[in-house]
Amino acid sequence: MKPVLLAALLATGVALSGCSTMSETWDKWNPFSSNGVKATELKPIQTTADVRVRWKMDIGKAGAYAFSPAVAGNSVYVAAADGSLARIESDGAIAWRVNAGQPLSAGVGSDGRLVVVGTAKGDVLAFSAADGKLQWQARVSSEVLAAPAVDDDGVAVKSGDNRVFLFDRKDGSRRWFYQRSTPPLSLRGFAGPVFAERLLFVGFPGGKIVALELKNGAPIWEGTVSLPKGATELDRVADVVSSPVVDGRQICAAAYQGKVSCFELGQTGQLLWGREISSAAGLAVDSRNLYITDEKGVIHALDRSSGSSVWKQDKLLNRRVSAPVVRRTLVALGDLAGVVHFLRRDDGEFAARVNTDGTPIRTAPVIFGTTYLVQTSGGSVQAIEAQ
Repeated sequence: MKPVLLAALLATGVALSGCSTMSETWDKWNPFSSNGVKATELKPIQTTADVRVRWKMDIGKAGAYAFSPAVAGNSVYVAAADGSLARIESDGAIAWRVNAGQPLSAGVGSDGRLVVVGTAKGDVLAFSAADGKLQWQARVSSEVLAAPAVDDDGVAVKSGDNRVFLFDRKDGSRRWFYQRSTPPLSLRGFAGPVFAERLLFVGFPGGKIVALELKNGAPIWEGTVSLPKGATELDRVADVVSSPVVDGRQICAAAYQGKVSCFELGQTGQLLWGREISSAAGLAVDSRNLYITDEKGVIHALDRSSGSSVWKQDKLLNRRVSAPVVRRTLVALGDLAGVVHFLRRDDGEFAARVNTDGTPIRTAPVIFGTTYLVQTSGGSVQAIEAQ
């Protein structure tokens, strides 16, 4: 297995489906081992932003999975691998905490009325956001790794075998499912579906993004984020393993060993631009730029209208950097040591740094009012205020 490929897998906790050499090569390329790729050591920075931890709680460890908080209204919903599920208020108070009754592998999805998580056995569990009581349970065809998407139109779930299911939000009955052929090798990722413009957008192996009709799951258009290339099946892995991002009339997605590409939102899906940047972590956008973490841990800012480079920050190499999130003048992301880095939006320079519990942050921080929410693999959930 190529070292750059495994580095990307380590960055997001994903693995190859159909690759039998993963365990044999893990020690060789593990950045924590003596023979591994070394993470860049952090150097002192000049702090220019005011940061403080407003509150924190422990929800439970993530295990081999990646959990991310869901924000709906004035509440935050968090989950852990042991089945823990909780609702947290804006001041850090716990409104309720329950156990799902079985181990979890994905979560959380919520719209403020329904809270949905998934399991490695393919179970989809929906709870009341008001009191944490189980509302319904459904089943998909394989493990659930991506947080479900919850909307007025239903609950969308992508299973580990790259099938997409839409369930009725009231009783969990299945409305439809969509499947497509996949390459012999693909990444196991945590990219979930996205509701927008009365469509459901989903990224797939082979560098594709598909817009699905909500009524029946029929594909409206298919966009090529990146074309697979290379002599071997391993070289030709070019999968969309992070969720697409929608903003305004644009939808953007990134492929590992491929490109980041932006398309016109709506019924046509016309390609607007593409750039050769490989990412398994993900991206964020604001009114001016697109921000993306590449496979080596370099953070790039690209002009949203053209894809041209604005700046890049390369002082976090091999630190398994998460996808970024942007709010006002700061771009935030986490790394393998549980450090949250804040970059200046205008030039990418470091503005502040916050240590959490020392365990990896596998998913992008989540904006919650004036704070950035981070969830570590060790189970710490922290709300960090930065200005």
